[in-house]
Amino acid sequence: MKTEEFDYLETRLGRIHAKQRLGVEKDHEAQVFGQGLNFFHIENSKSSALLIEWVLKLSGLYWRGRRNAAHVVVRNNRLRMAGLPKPYAGFAILQLSDLHVDTSERAMQHVADLLGTLTYDLCVLTGDYRGLTFGPFDKMLAGIADLTTAIEGPIYGVLGNHDSILMVPGLEHLGIRVLLNESVTIERDGEHVHLAGIDDAHFYRADNIEKAAAQIPNDEFSILLSHTPEIYRQAAHADFDLMLSGHTHGGQICLPGRIPITLDSILPRRLGSGPWQHHAMHGYTSVGVGTSIVPVRFNCAPEITLHHLEKES
Repeated sequence: MKTEEFDYLETRLGRIHAKQRLGVEKDHEAQVFGQGLNFFHIENSKSSALLIEWVLKLSGLYWRGRRNAAHVVVRNNRLRMAGLPKPYAGFAILQLSDLHVDTSERAMQHVADLLGTLTYDLCVLTGDYRGLTFGPFDKMLAGIADLTTAIEGPIYGVLGNHDSILMVPGLEHLGIRVLLNESVTIERDGEHVHLAGIDDAHFYRADNIEKAAAQIPNDEFSILLSHTPEIYRQAAHADFDLMLSGHTHGGQICLPGRIPITLDSILPRRLGSGPWQHHAMHGYTSVGVGTSIVPVRFNCAPEITLHHLEKES
């Protein structure tokens, strides 16, 4: 790695975090085995993808699944919260998750068309920008660059288990503030909302909620971005009011009734997609835009999400 690249990451992350994150990536790159919660990275296994694709083609469902995967919908999530400051009533957050830009091109084209029809105050990206969990990402950055030209307002993001820490300089060059166990303060009419984001908790286990929340006053409204919803307990007990996540794809291949076959996550199924609540914290798990392993979806349409914040009277 070039010295200036490491210097950039060391400044953003701290020396230990930067060395650990880069070291773990180097250890498992180009391998299907990992060192996080899941020890087998099926996303990188060509044989697994070919087997699933072969079964779907034999059943006659494959091309229907490809069409489903390209048909992105806009979902509206209305959140009524007592602790929301009055100036933020009607505040809208656009969430894009699991874009897998370089392997989900048809879905990304649809997203670009949809963005011009939406109104929102800020945009958040909840991780998994590329298709594989290793390798080059120039094509992904080019796709993100095209996408950012269609996004209005500030953009904040976090990294997912498919993302390298080496993407951060490129993403931030495109105007995306990547929150690496950090928080930012948004001000409106003298009132504050705090937006925090953690590094990937699913595979790299590089999350640090305590660090992300350190600068947030106890009595002020806060939102946490986490690629995976698996840390919902920690987030709720850290007094976040809202958590926005992705990762699960909602199952991607679901039985009728949107019942997922697998969520690739350790969490209750009620948290696998859509709105949910744990103790006082509201949450939302996006099923995402892109696909993983095979480019199909069944009974689980890809989505971009508009969260409308409303004050509970």
